[in-house]
Amino acid sequence: MSIIKLNQVSKFYYSKNNISSGFSKVSLDLDAGEFVVITGESGSGKSTLLNVISGLDSYEEGEMYINGEETSHYSYEDYEEYRRKYIGNIFQNFNLVNSYTVYQNIELVLLLNGYSKKEAKEKVLSVIKQVGLTRYTNTKASKLSGGQKQRVAIARALVKDTPIIVADEPTGNLDIKSAESIMKLLYEVSSDKLVVIVTHNYEQVEKYVTRKITMHDGKIIMDKKIKEKNDISISPAEYKNINFINKVLLGIRNAFNIKTKFLLLSIVYLVLTLFVFSSYSALQKIDYDNNLGGRHEFFLDSSQQRIIINKKDKSLITADDIDTLSKLSNVSHIVKDDIILDEHYNVYNDNQYFYGTLKSLSMIDHVTYGRLPINDHEVVISISKYDSFDEELLNQTFTYGDDYGNALSTVTLVGINIDNDSLYSQIYLSEYLMNKAVMNSISRYGTMTLDLNGNSYNSQNDTRLYYQILPSKNVSPNQALVPENMEYVCYNYNCINNYGRVNYKTVYFNSYIDFRIADIYNEKNYASKTGMDAKTYSYNSSAIFINDEDYNSLFSNGVYQSSVYIKDVKLLDSTVKDLESLNYNVYPMKNMLTQTNALINSVMRILRTILFVAAVIVLFFISYFIIKIILKSRNSYFGTIRTLGASKGIARDLLNIELFVDINFIYIVFITLIILVRNNIIKFEYIKDMTTYFNLGDYILLYIMLVIMSLLIALRYARGLFKNTIMNAYREEV
Repeated sequence: MSIIKLNQVSKFYYSKNNISSGFSKVSLDLDAGEFVVITGESGSGKSTLLNVISGLDSYEEGEMYINGEETSHYSYEDYEEYRRKYIGNIFQNFNLVNSYTVYQNIELVLLLNGYSKKEAKEKVLSVIKQVGLTRYTNTKASKLSGGQKQRVAIARALVKDTPIIVADEPTGNLDIKSAESIMKLLYEVSSDKLVVIVTHNYEQVEKYVTRKITMHDGKIIMDKKIKEKNDISISPAEYKNINFINKVLLGIRNAFNIKTKFLLLSIVYLVLTLFVFSSYSALQKIDYDNNLGGRHEFFLDSSQQRIIINKKDKSLITADDIDTLSKLSNVSHIVKDDIILDEHYNVYNDNQYFYGTLKSLSMIDHVTYGRLPINDHEVVISISKYDSFDEELLNQTFTYGDDYGNALSTVTLVGINIDNDSLYSQIYLSEYLMNKAVMNSISRYGTMTLDLNGNSYNSQNDTRLYYQILPSKNVSPNQALVPENMEYVCYNYNCINNYGRVNYKTVYFNSYIDFRIADIYNEKNYASKTGMDAKTYSYNSSAIFINDEDYNSLFSNGVYQSSVYIKDVKLLDSTVKDLESLNYNVYPMKNMLTQTNALINSVMRILRTILFVAAVIVLFFISYFIIKIILKSRNSYFGTIRTLGASKGIARDLLNIELFVDINFIYIVFITLIILVRNNIIKFEYIKDMTTYFNLGDYILLYIMLVIMSLLIALRYARGLFKNTIMNAYREEV
């Protein structure tokens, strides 16, 4: 039984509306042990016939049998299996991988057919020696002469060890001496194989031929047996699929072995990476800027740099804790008693009224007008550039009080600062006055109960007696000074020497003081009894004054809640993690704000996301067409490996790995660039600014996006490259 049999086989080519014939109605039997030469003038169809026999091209009419099996129903996969089992190709133009060495070109066949690199080594070196190229083992194919390249092509066919070797004009580009040695080598291997050669120079092979076939105009016009063939039987070659490790190694080799291709792909991928990075970070920046606004119904200081903290076990925040918090990298400063941040206070006299939040003097180091304070009762006011003021206000006396009408002290205004970034006033106070404000604020955020003469009055729900507790240096310890309007709750309307207790309770602590009422005050003796400015009487006419130390023991039981201010809001998440690791409950102000334009921002974000996706899609197609042009030179490589035994699937995997390696290399370069920019080793402010809107999750997402785009480009390119037979892939532009 013939190993190859053609029965009335025809091959046609279709181009637009034209049909041309490669060959027509060819019937032929080819047996193992034959050295067959097909001759004829150019265009006679001999090379086309060879391509059909070798499974590189399909046929349209008739039937071809392989070991008696019909092939008209063969799919691409069936032809792949046929080429792997039966065919070793030698091409006129060699079809070597020029960027590979002699060793790598021959090794490639074995790797594609399931050999490990270790298993392949001995066979490769043996066949290199057989074709006389040992000294060129590590020479790149591009550096070889035509005769040397043809020997590599023959060695590649021999090492595959298939029962059929087909050669298309194997001596076409060789000198007489080289051609003779090539023919002799092919004749020697034909003893146990079927060798089919196409040539237009019959004289070169005449002495080796067992059978001569002549073609003309697509038909066989002569089929002449020259000598008896060897009577042998052959079996298809055994093969396995290339293993994963060798796929990866080949993919890595292919990614870097052509410098021009690698450089061009790197530029395209780097531009693609930077575009996606900058576009995505721009989205993040817009979202960040839109979220800078917002308000909270309770917290007046709604700065997004503010983080409210307390300990998870509700214990005190100590000086050591504050010191530890201050050392965190993104921490700007800490407001220990942050309760005053969310209340307005007033500084006023008959000429001017200032209304704002309180700040410690330690937070200001200069003033626009006047000077910085030098004693406890001097203050600085920071106002907006839009506010008007008179310098004559400097050194005037003002009353300092809260937003509930309580006058706490008299102060002297010694400095005015113009703050171009603020729309609101800020009052800078000494620690003494700040502590007064803190105590005053604390007194309103707990539950206070007054026990007097067997009666109990609760500050939150008892309307029988409205009072407040204020400190006075004129009152002795464990004594109290009460207004005359309290006399109706005292024995015989006389409060002096009555005893009482004030209880104060918060979520953090309970405290109390016992006192004896030592005296009564009214409007006339208010200033002398309390030591307060007479002008504050109208605000404090219902206050119970106690000694400063008693006042502090009642309300100052340590710090349980503070506010941490950070330098960079973009690093908020990492700072929150740092604080939580120190056993704090963490409440970032940024996460508690209500956005006034939330709906509009959401709609705009959706639109921006759509535009971003559209831009990425456009960039994908632009990148694809550029990469397609760059990879055009790779068509012959993938066609070659398919002739050597690689299936379309294997060739596609190698392409995917090659581009995957490229995108990973560029991503490493990109991350290295980011690190250098972030550490100011390279000055690139735009990129540095964009990186501040990226976190680890964003970099992972960017990487996934780029890998997916790279794989889609590879799949799209491969779909065009592998859609037809190998010869069509060689002929067509993808």
